[in-house]
Amino acid sequence: MPRKNQDYGNIGGEKGSMSKKQKTLVQSNFNPKDLTRELRSFFLPRGYPMPPGLAVGLHLVNKFEDRFDNLDGYMEEHAKLKLVASRMSQSVVSLASFKGKERFFVCTGTIVRHMPSKMTILTSASLVGGHGDEAKIVNQLKIKVRLPGGKLVEGKLWKYDFHYNIAVVNTKSFPELHASHIPCEVQLNFESPQTNLVAIGRCFESGELMATSGTLLYKSSRLDCQELLMSTCKITKAGIGGPLVSSGGNFVGMNFYAENETPFLPVNMLWKCFKHFETFGRVVRPWFGLRVGSLWAEKLSICEEIHNSFPNARGVYVEMVSDGSPAAACGIKVGDIISKLDGVALSNAQEFHELIWYKTESAVGFAEGMKVCVLRPSDVCEFYVTLNAEVVDINKSNSRWPVPKPEWIYPSTNNDDSDFTFVQDIPKSYREEPLSDLYAKQPSGYVPYYSEDTRSFLNRKSSASGSYFSVE
Repeated sequence: MPRKNQDYGNIGGEKGSMSKKQKTLVQSNFNPKDLTRELRSFFLPRGYPMPPGLAVGLHLVNKFEDRFDNLDGYMEEHAKLKLVASRMSQSVVSLASFKGKERFFVCTGTIVRHMPSKMTILTSASLVGGHGDEAKIVNQLKIKVRLPGGKLVEGKLWKYDFHYNIAVVNTKSFPELHASHIPCEVQLNFESPQTNLVAIGRCFESGELMATSGTLLYKSSRLDCQELLMSTCKITKAGIGGPLVSSGGNFVGMNFYAENETPFLPVNMLWKCFKHFETFGRVVRPWFGLRVGSLWAEKLSICEEIHNSFPNARGVYVEMVSDGSPAAACGIKVGDIISKLDGVALSNAQEFHELIWYKTESAVGFAEGMKVCVLRPSDVCEFYVTLNAEVVDINKSNSRWPVPKPEWIYPSTNNDDSDFTFVQDIPKSYREEPLSDLYAKQPSGYVPYYSEDTRSFLNRKSSASGSYFSVE
């Protein structure tokens, strides 16, 4: 980080002096047009915007090269979690999609099947589209897969579903790799959620394995997919689609991205989607037109109202009911508690969703209704209704899975952890960061300081085209 009393104005100027060990930008026949051309050739193929002019301190955020918070501490717990990630490493790959020469998306994937001729990779459907309000595949995308060890191979999309943000990609098989053991069902302990979880990802350009730890949260995701759970693992965009495992190495779910926490689709739902891909060619999703949440995840005022009406209540809280939906037709309202489905008592939202899938899958065309026990705190009453499911029309199913876009920003000058520095104080982590674009003031204006990977790239380009500057 820069020293607070450092004189940046003289860096590279006539009064400044630099030791041989310090990284400097040496100007030679500097031409802004040449620099712009080189910047375009570096940023645009990666799907990143150009910097809005050359200014001191700007840096690019929300990159696919951003790493996780690391597990490289010396505590015993870190050692155990690194062992878990290492054991998974030969099943974890990175994928990137390209439209023409421009990179569209990058994510992580898990090898779930390994056969002599091909491997099957489970990942996020964001790889092929669906980033905005409308779930829509992007045509003519090419998929590349970065394997453990750095080898790059082509992948082919097999199936996808935007509501659950799941995609399956096939690629050539390699004997040194193996499929992750993914159980068909995992029961998460919601009564004692403080079990360590490990989120794993892999960078596409470097091939580096990443991991970070966290715990299960008592809350539901605000994304459109209700079946998502949440953990405190803090990943980056590169970890989207990557595996979440327990400290014992059991596959728990597939990670997505949120700013402070990580939503994940639990393994039980992943296998249901996989089964539907094989049986129906797509995910056949039941729809009731209601959104529910676990009682212990609601606001304190809601918990108080429920306790005053039903002190021993258990079940799920109805947060939303759509007009004209099956839930509205049978009389369910916002604020109700669903305590039982066909006589089975509920304790959390995950149990509700899994039981719904089990009941509707066993019925022909979702025609068989379910007997639902409803508690209504506002009237202090209990009653039963019959709830019927509808099949969602895949063409009318829009789900939002927002992903932050890369952008250039000025970091806060009083934030010691901000992602920028100056030429005189370059920590090793930035020299290894492919897109850490840092700036230094030169006599003729502002020109960028580049990290090691970027400097090497620009030097090669300059040597081939008649150097306008060199980076030492």
